[in-house]
Amino acid sequence: MGYAKRRTPAAPGAALTAPASAAPAAAVKTALAPKKGAGGSIWNMQIGGTAQKTAMKRVEVLLFTSELADLIEAGMTLGQALQALANQGEEGSGPRFVCQDLCERIVRGENFSDACAHHPKTFEPLYANMIRAAEASGAMVDVLRRLADHYERNDNMRGKIKSALSYPVIVLCFGVLAVVGALVWIIPKFQKVFDSLGATLPLPTRILIGMSDFMIHYGWTLLIGLVLFALWFRRWKTTEKGRLTIDGWKLRAPLIKGIVACGAYSSLAYTLKTLLQNGVNVLQALKISEETCGNAVIGAALAEARKRVTDGTSISGPLAASGAFPRMMTDMLAVGEQAGDMAGSLEHIGKRYQKDMDRNIASFTNALEPMLIVLIAGVVGFVAVAILMAVFQVSSSLG
Repeated sequence: MGYAKRRTPAAPGAALTAPASAAPAAAVKTALAPKKGAGGSIWNMQIGGTAQKTAMKRVEVLLFTSELADLIEAGMTLGQALQALANQGEEGSGPRFVCQDLCERIVRGENFSDACAHHPKTFEPLYANMIRAAEASGAMVDVLRRLADHYERNDNMRGKIKSALSYPVIVLCFGVLAVVGALVWIIPKFQKVFDSLGATLPLPTRILIGMSDFMIHYGWTLLIGLVLFALWFRRWKTTEKGRLTIDGWKLRAPLIKGIVACGAYSSLAYTLKTLLQNGVNVLQALKISEETCGNAVIGAALAEARKRVTDGTSISGPLAASGAFPRMMTDMLAVGEQAGDMAGSLEHIGKRYQKDMDRNIASFTNALEPMLIVLIAGVVGFVAVAILMAVFQVSSSLG
């Protein structure tokens, strides 16, 4: 199966979608079979299992976009590049399935943007719309590079937030396990000793023993309740009310509100900049940003602002009127609109709030470490004091 190299397209996007020969889809599937011995590729990311995966992870989309840009820039047509990427994927992996389907759709005459839109779990609306703009302008490689930069930048921001939250989560999990283990296995042994001596125990010791008895007799009930609550919460947070409630709490919660807000503003600015820079109109760019900003409260504010955009060009006024965005952000955007350089202003806004997010992450980590130390020390100290008080009281009664 051959694909003609692109030279002078007859229509925007035509060279990116039309093969040299209209081979049947069955022949394409046969040609896309993995070659024996092909290995060592970044696509060989399947950890285990034989179930067919039908979507790519974000890091796989980033790698796919970068490699696709490299192959097209090297002289391959879009169909040849997708075929090469499909051949590198392991059987049953998400990248192989998506690349095969994209290639087959292109052979059948679909545009690349429409083919991407058939995989919403892999390609968010931002991706398909930017590819559509690339088909119209003929700058496919440049747009793919910008998409790769966009995904890498967002992944870096997510990685920083996850790194900041991973330490307290791990410490809290180990702390809870240690306390539960002490209540279930260690405290009952002390209780037997104290009961055999028949002494009156102080209040902290009685509280500790009561907690131990509760965990031993009702621990399974508590665990089942927590599991049921987690399942309910997982479903509730996907509802519109749940998303608005949780995301609103994130924007108000101490310590993390600066991280969440600055991360959302930075991501929004970079997304708008990427879309506007590639010819997507303002209303469509706001709609896509609303779906990809990552915060339901900010998304709702964007939806209201989009309704107020009447001329399709000015967005700083509606964003300022929504009250959900900082004055500095909307003022910088207004300056960019007046100067005719919205993309440049959005770039500055993204950098500013990304730096603010980094500072907030550092402040969060510095404040959380002593708080966790005090919390764990308080729990351990309570257990130690409760046991020692009982030991001293039993010793004095025997003496």
